[in-house]
Amino acid sequence: MKKTSLLFGFTILIAACSQPAATEDSEASTVDSTQVEQAEEVEPSLTLVWETDTVLTTNESVLYDLTRRELYVSNIDGKPTDKDGKGVVTELKWAKDIDAPKGMGILVDKMYVTNIDELVQINMADGKITKGFTIKGAKFLNDVAVGGGKVYFSDMETGKLHMYDGERISLVSEGHSGLNGLTYFDGNLYGLDASGLIKFSLDGGMPEILNSEVTGGDGLVLIDNDTFIASRWKGEVWLIKNGTATKLLDSKEEEVQTADIGYNPAEKMVYVPRFFSNKVSAYRLTY
Repeated sequence: MKKTSLLFGFTILIAACSQPAATEDSEASTVDSTQVEQAEEVEPSLTLVWETDTVLTTNESVLYDLTRRELYVSNIDGKPTDKDGKGVVTELKWAKDIDAPKGMGILVDKMYVTNIDELVQINMADGKITKGFTIKGAKFLNDVAVGGGKVYFSDMETGKLHMYDGERISLVSEGHSGLNGLTYFDGNLYGLDASGLIKFSLDGGMPEILNSEVTGGDGLVLIDNDTFIASRWKGEVWLIKNGTATKLLDSKEEEVQTADIGYNPAEKMVYVPRFFSNKVSAYRLTY
């Protein structure tokens, strides 16, 4: 997979403490603040930058690792519910012997991957599986989000949200129809279910619905405090800003899926796994 270089630029503006005396010319050129034109609002869009060859097999999820500057892709390589031992991640087979890997999340030196009814722990150094946690009653574990030293993961079929704190698995929330995509930021956990984009209450309260248009979503990433990118599996990618949704991509007519997306904030790149098309597409985000 592509390795991405990062470049961070900082611009510092320094204002002088003393100002020169005004001249006749400078006074004449002074512009009233009410006359300053506001910058035009940019229309959100995705621009295709590159695609992989069709060497991936039923790729369901993409995760960009900012620390290692690498992409990881979970490949089901079969049916999403079959325990066939054929699932792989990347390079081309970085981690093997996982049946139907879906969501991924990295916490320090470990990757956590959902696998039908278990949470799999993988050593980042060598791709070896170090632990596996079978979740009692789980039927279709899907997305993963990490934050605050914890691993959160959804069960799309049972509608439950689970959490691993490094010692045990516990139930955080339940009663969600089609719960899938998750993302964590600054102490808050967000998700996608049949009601739309929701913000969970991690103390047992009712979730807050932030957008009810993008229902039944698949992948979810947060790109700033109030802006999300969400995908629908059948071929849609949306931007949700301050609760308002804008469709950025629609490939339903071509029958090209848009599964669990990834995001590189340094390059504003959205990585879209194409599932049955067996490739990943990278789009530059403008918003």
